[in-house]
Amino acid sequence: MSRPVRIIMIEDDEGHARLIERNIRRSGVNNEIVAFTNGTEAVNYLFGDDGSGLEHKGQALLILLDLNLPDMTGIEILRRVKENKYLKCAPVVVLTTTDDAQEIKRCYELGCNVYITKPVNYESFANAIRQLGLFFSVIQVPQAAP
Repeated sequence: MSRPVRIIMIEDDEGHARLIERNIRRSGVNNEIVAFTNGTEAVNYLFGDDGSGLEHKGQALLILLDLNLPDMTGIEILRRVKENKYLKCAPVVVLTTTDDAQEIKRCYELGCNVYITKPVNYESFANAIRQLGLFFSVIQVPQAAP
């Protein structure tokens, strides 16, 4: 039997984090959301004490990733996740203010599954996240590699 999908949100802007979680919930998604405000804590959680990612074996994770973090880039986190044998199947949704074509291309080349540019307007941002929540409610997420 599969375990529920755990959403890992890596977002340094607390206002954005609250908006994201509130609107995911409004779309009917009640999965656990584990939030991090910096890359170091998120990487420590994802890769565990031994750095292998083995702690998440058999879990279904979905990662919401901001690229602009205070201590490291989201690109670095994305690269590390997609290179890890236990985490590489976890869908990564990049959710960021960056709309640079080269950055978008690089994220897809590294294995991101979805790239969303955060709308500047509050209502547009809230609506985009509700739609993302609806997307989360229908996608299939694999468990981490055995």
